[in-house]
Amino acid sequence: MYRSHVLVCGGTGCTSSHSAEIIEALENELKNRGLENEVKVIKTGCFGLCALGPIMIVYPEGCFYSEVKVDDVPEIVEEHLLKGRMVKRLLYDETVRKDEIKPLSETNFYKKQHRVALRNCGVIDPENIEEYIAMDGYQALAKCLTELKPEDVIQIVKDSGLRGRGGGGFPTGLKWSFTAKNSADQKYVVCNADEGDPGAFMDRSVLEGDPHCIVEAMTICGYATGATEGYVYVRAEYPIAVHRLEIAIQQAKENGLLGKNIFNSGFDFDLHVRLGAGAFVCGEETALMTSIEGNRGEPRPRPPYPAVKGLFAKPTTENNVETFANIPQIVLHGAEFFNSMGTEKSSGTKVFALGGKINNTGLVEVPMGTTLREIIEDIGGGIPNGKKFKAAQTGGPSGGCIPASLIDTPIDYDNLTAIGCMMGSGGLIVMDEDNCMVDIAKFFLDFTVDESCGKCTPCRIGTKRMRELLEKITDGKATMDDLDELEKLAYYIKDNSLCGLGQTAPNPVLATLRFFKDEYIAHVVDKKCPAGVCKNLLKYTIDADKCKGCTACARKCPVGAISGTVKEPHTIDSNKCIKCGVCMDTCRFGAISKK
Repeated sequence: MYRSHVLVCGGTGCTSSHSAEIIEALENELKNRGLENEVKVIKTGCFGLCALGPIMIVYPEGCFYSEVKVDDVPEIVEEHLLKGRMVKRLLYDETVRKDEIKPLSETNFYKKQHRVALRNCGVIDPENIEEYIAMDGYQALAKCLTELKPEDVIQIVKDSGLRGRGGGGFPTGLKWSFTAKNSADQKYVVCNADEGDPGAFMDRSVLEGDPHCIVEAMTICGYATGATEGYVYVRAEYPIAVHRLEIAIQQAKENGLLGKNIFNSGFDFDLHVRLGAGAFVCGEETALMTSIEGNRGEPRPRPPYPAVKGLFAKPTTENNVETFANIPQIVLHGAEFFNSMGTEKSSGTKVFALGGKINNTGLVEVPMGTTLREIIEDIGGGIPNGKKFKAAQTGGPSGGCIPASLIDTPIDYDNLTAIGCMMGSGGLIVMDEDNCMVDIAKFFLDFTVDESCGKCTPCRIGTKRMRELLEKITDGKATMDDLDELEKLAYYIKDNSLCGLGQTAPNPVLATLRFFKDEYIAHVVDKKCPAGVCKNLLKYTIDADKCKGCTACARKCPVGAISGTVKEPHTIDSNKCIKCGVCMDTCRFGAISKK
């Protein structure tokens, strides 16, 4: 028995901040102090509060240490683990209440969350199957194979109201039933872990922190639909997730939880990992299956749908990581457990990767119907530097933006669709008053143009034409006719593209046109960027009343565009200025502005 357990985040975010070195230093320090048999060090998945990483939690006290460095380890061991005194300078402020530690569940970041898909992330060692089993792991699979018929499992998933968390929101139980009713000599289960949206890291975190739940869920899906083989398609840029998933699969096989005759039920199921090469289009289910087959990732026309003719032309069920992560809990606790959360048409919880202009960057899981205001102000801690919230981009390149005027919108599938947005996989990028919405639309369209597979003309050519129009607008060369052409082209691409990538590519443009058309007009008519982002529409000027003539800006200017004598007001030659902003960053007197 250990008297203390030290949990250190081993997710990608904290690993990039040297948490692996912290774990090594901690284990060495404990050994040097003779505490290796008294204190257990556990490498976990993501805790969620990525902005505070590397994170360490010491139990039984529940001390939450944030932004820990390797150099802090000796002090933590000496003071806390040896002498029983907390290292107060490293404690997360919100967990300190006078002389006692407040539970994480009572902090602003966590108290409105409800963790289902993320229930084990930051709690267990993802590379230890025994810890997963201790958290009721594989009990749902045992229940299915020993107590329930395949059709009973599908009915539970239907009754739960679970909808696909990959973006489309299709009812999961209904999708499973389509595959189940098709007869074939072979059926497949596919997990889409190709998370490609900029700023999204939900699926990665689940695979890193709780890979066994995906193994269990896919096996349950195989039993329910009649499949005996499954594939997890995960991007190669997720090495930690891939490593832990492979360990989980091997451990499950060694314990008889994968392979032949699972739980002596006569049911066989095997699982494989396939690496993607980072193509965004492979997030589309038919392109993903084409890639698994060893071909170039391109979408296929539908129908036939994968439930009829999917992977290797056999009936296939495809869901994303977060969708599968909910399955064991739904089966174990019943449909009512899940549909008691959320809204009438959007049951359960949703995981969001909260990023951008927000104080608490990280991973959150909230009941469907939670308002955007609650996520940004309460959980996210608001906008840094006293700036005003402007918009939140949901769904990445396939989504739209929610303006500040709609900050009280409850987040669920139907509400987002009603305002021209979409849930997407769960990326939530927060923007403030310094963001230009035209530039944001161009950023996402740049991404889509690069990621188009080129199979269909509307997407291959149409998105390039849209980008050209946006470039004209941000360069100050567009007319109002170009705005009309942009909107017309967006709807054409939306209606005529082959797959979901092309059909949703115009969404960021259409959403910004809808809610921020005044910014587009300012670029076109006034030849100004209200946010001061678009370089070709900017002009840097020096306020003669504020300029002290210190010459610092002139010395820093890389092109010699600033002139003036010492102790006299300086001027900027607009013809030479490359608008790099160095002068503005250098000036200590606030004399330089851009407009």
